[in-house]
Amino acid sequence: MTVSADRATVLPPRAGLGLKPEHYDTILDTRPDIGFFEVHAENYMGAGGPPHRYLEAVAALYPLSLHGVGLSIGSARGLDTGHLRRLRDLIDRYRPQSFSEHLAWSTHDTGFLNDLLPLPYTAETLSRVADHVDETQQWLGRKMLLENPSTYVLFSESTIDEVDFLTAIASRTGCGLLLDVNNVMVSAVNHRLDPVAYIDRFPVELVGEIHLAGYDETVDSVGDRLLIDAHGTAVRSDVMELYRHTLSRSGALPTLIEWDNDVPDFATLQVEAVRADTMLNEAALKRRSSQAA
Repeated sequence: MTVSADRATVLPPRAGLGLKPEHYDTILDTRPDIGFFEVHAENYMGAGGPPHRYLEAVAALYPLSLHGVGLSIGSARGLDTGHLRRLRDLIDRYRPQSFSEHLAWSTHDTGFLNDLLPLPYTAETLSRVADHVDETQQWLGRKMLLENPSTYVLFSESTIDEVDFLTAIASRTGCGLLLDVNNVMVSAVNHRLDPVAYIDRFPVELVGEIHLAGYDETVDSVGDRLLIDAHGTAVRSDVMELYRHTLSRSGALPTLIEWDNDVPDFATLQVEAVRADTMLNEAALKRRSSQAA
């Protein structure tokens, strides 16, 4: 199956869902009213087989967002050209409306770490990440989005604020940003920061996609509240309220519901999508009303 040549070039400003193998048949049989689907690039880097047959079928029906988790764009060793080549082949095959990656690193020397690790925000790391974003965009021949991380530690050597760091990378490279509202909440609680103040400083005009997810909550070694970016529950109410505030600044933007662990039935995910779509519709209506006034 070949993806239609008249695919739209941007994601719609609606709620999307992660495409999971356990939901392939439900989606193709019922064709639910979902704005778009998102997949992790690394899950589809094999040449063929059932995953590609299903993805081709879904991509013929819905807009597609491709989200990378293994590029290690903050790595000090340089990017893996083999990974870039596989990523380019995947993008050429499906022509997704959006491609995004994390502000993180996951490689060291010849080893790969199965996690998204934070990096200090310094002039040196800013230059390195910007070079890697440039290299990625040149390889792919398209603009990418860079996602704000969830973090659990801060680096004493950091000299640049996270929002300023992301804004500078976008300015230097022309990339867009992916604003993960759950990550904002997780990092803010863990570091005793104000999530609303973070959103108020974020350059929403550069945002091409928003992510929402559920967090787990525990306490650290001294009994303070600690949030974990777990992607295993419905989106928490405080994250949804922060999302509402974000939309008051940005207007309606493509919004993904991430639920990657303890994945529920598709109907449960649809409920989450409806929650987000309701807020998106409210934001769009308010924006039209203010423009008409």
